[in-house]
Amino acid sequence: MQARMLIYSLLLCVYGSLNAQIPPIGQWREHLNYQQAIQVVKGGNRIFCATSSALFSLNTSLDVQRYSKITGLNEVGINTIGWDEQGNQLLIAYTNSNMDVLKDGIVHNIGDIQRSTLPGDKTIFRIFTANGLAYISTGLGIVVADLTKYEIKDSWIIGNNGSKTRVFDFASTTNAYFAATEEGLKTCLRNNNPADYRNWNLLSNSSNLPAGSCEQVAIFNNEILVRKNDSLFLRNGQNWQLWYTDAAWPITATNVSGNKVLVSQRTPGGAARVIVLNANGGIDQIITQNGVISFPRSALQDGNYTWVADQFGGLSRFGNGTERFIPNGPPGTATGEMVSNGKHLYATAGSINEAWNYLFNREGVFDFSNEQWSYQGYFNKPVLDSVLDFITVTIDPRNEQVWAGSYGGGLVRFNNQQITIFKSANSSLRPAIGDPGSIRVSGLAFDSKQQLWVSNYGAAQNLSVRKTDSSWKSFSIPFTHLENAVAQIVVDDLDQLWIQSPKGNGLFCYNPGNNIDLLNDDQWKYYRQGAGLGNLPSNNVYSLVKDKNGYIWVGTDRGIGIIQCPENVFGQGGCEAIQPIVQQDRFAGLLFKDERVQSMAVDGANRKWVGTKNGVWLISPNGDKIIYRFTAENSPLLNNDVRKITIDPLTGEVFIATLNGICSFRSTATEGGSKNQDVQVFPNPVPPGYNGTIAIRGLVNNALVKITELNGRLVFQTRALGGQAVWDGRHYTGTKAASGIYLVIVRDDSGAERMVTKLIITQGR
Repeated sequence: MQARMLIYSLLLCVYGSLNAQIPPIGQWREHLNYQQAIQVVKGGNRIFCATSSALFSLNTSLDVQRYSKITGLNEVGINTIGWDEQGNQLLIAYTNSNMDVLKDGIVHNIGDIQRSTLPGDKTIFRIFTANGLAYISTGLGIVVADLTKYEIKDSWIIGNNGSKTRVFDFASTTNAYFAATEEGLKTCLRNNNPADYRNWNLLSNSSNLPAGSCEQVAIFNNEILVRKNDSLFLRNGQNWQLWYTDAAWPITATNVSGNKVLVSQRTPGGAARVIVLNANGGIDQIITQNGVISFPRSALQDGNYTWVADQFGGLSRFGNGTERFIPNGPPGTATGEMVSNGKHLYATAGSINEAWNYLFNREGVFDFSNEQWSYQGYFNKPVLDSVLDFITVTIDPRNEQVWAGSYGGGLVRFNNQQITIFKSANSSLRPAIGDPGSIRVSGLAFDSKQQLWVSNYGAAQNLSVRKTDSSWKSFSIPFTHLENAVAQIVVDDLDQLWIQSPKGNGLFCYNPGNNIDLLNDDQWKYYRQGAGLGNLPSNNVYSLVKDKNGYIWVGTDRGIGIIQCPENVFGQGGCEAIQPIVQQDRFAGLLFKDERVQSMAVDGANRKWVGTKNGVWLISPNGDKIIYRFTAENSPLLNNDVRKITIDPLTGEVFIATLNGICSFRSTATEGGSKNQDVQVFPNPVPPGYNGTIAIRGLVNNALVKITELNGRLVFQTRALGGQAVWDGRHYTGTKAASGIYLVIVRDDSGAERMVTKLIITQGR
């Protein structure tokens, strides 16, 4: 094998362009992990590769096409795929037992297995197709689907005495069916009724085929090939012969293609390879390459090439050299905080459970910049070997350095390729009480003086600050709270700190006074549920955000509370949270009552994006109206369990981290400035056939925007949402604007910021 390697790190958007593009306003895109490849199949003139999150394919020119919920698939998370030669279509089985069939760009759903009320394991392990039918191996038995009508035709429960048994694989010859089950290899003559379990005979434990579960079965050279554990058995007449085994090399998968058997193998020590066996069981080829093959899950031969899908290495093609195909995306699922400054989006991949225990996630911090994802973590930065579970991140406004908090490993500063780790020896951070090896950083925020405030979960002094001279100071919160639990920090317009306290503790507000080193001018307030105590909807606080009015929005497991007078927190009477009333249809009620508000973000128009376990809402600035509600059922949202939300201030793209990965939605609002700057109208010119939104961005905040004909006749007028105005290309009457040249006139309320630019609408729109 030549050492030369061509890496195709392709970032292709769902619209078919050669490079990823920011989607048009109102459109979605996915940011999924394409490195965890689990299966490769050939279908027509394409190679299809399934990953644990999504699917992509390559044509003969090696152009990549991505498929996901954004392009019409119904789910995220794939278990297996299969190709139907007769129907020229791809079958996709998901981890939740739903199924899609992709044919000529159209998705047909077969959801009967997922919807079935039958108790038991409905996992789909493998799909075998023949003569327009799909034989689906499941945890219940074999399900037969008609691939013309896209419906379930039959189900065969073939366990002993008619019980359910897991079927891992299926194959058929002209006269018999074969099923690899947890009870062993079973067969049924085709002219018998396969729905009757009594017609299925057990072949294991006879004729030299050992008893017990079989993982795979396939047709090879017109005979039956079976994998049991790490051995392959081939039927020879009525007897079985041990055809291949190697005690030093456990088998992860077996595939038959090109009159060869491809065996994927991985040792407990991590060595991995794919061997190609000929008809006699001899080894024709051994494919191994460090950094490329580390956990092979599937392989096939196509002409002179061997394709390998690797759990950690993506899809590779081996021929004269090695070519890798990994569409660009984050290397995992972001479960911690995300932050964007318009140049970079940083997402933390660390994990904690409901009890706030660390989960040893090693994936680090993801960076999305210039339409490319990269990361820094344990797997590519050995210095981070003890720094796991990054759950919080912020950007230094002075120099754009990135600070990330590890829940157990301390605080990390990323300065380009320079990494500095802060623990007890070089900061005021301390271990959690009772866990001396664990320095838990759970919240980060810069104040207006560029001082970095740090939540140090579980420490006796659980709030620290790194001052601008690089010195440190720590503080004890003067209220009893379970586990000394502190997390997200929000700094308000008065440099007061609002500190989330998990574990049902509530919320703290801290004013450090005029001198951070003096404690006698410090002020603290404790917010909890109930009138007179802060009036939070609940003591279980999950998220915080400051809006453009300076209000503090508090997300709990019983809705949202808004603190509208933070300047009076320490004055007479204090400042209690209010719970806004939102109008839904003809009814009004408390905002998100009984919803767990897991994340909130404020867009350029001061609207609030709210993530819960039941999807995403966009609500009006004061929270009294719902503008959008997205769920996994009514939109391309990857999962209803929305963990974090952040917004690109320049483009208005809303990034949503869900249980199944990151997706984004191009919204209508951007951050406005004090003046018009780099104003852009797009698309401009408006192309023929375009019916989408026309946007004008780079505007002064809340600008008045008029669209006029050249003679000054008004066509449309609106206000910018933050720094961006949108137009649907129609007159007030609803009719489409005719082709021609239009003026875009922008001004602020004072008249000091004024500008005019042109917009061209082409013929044929």
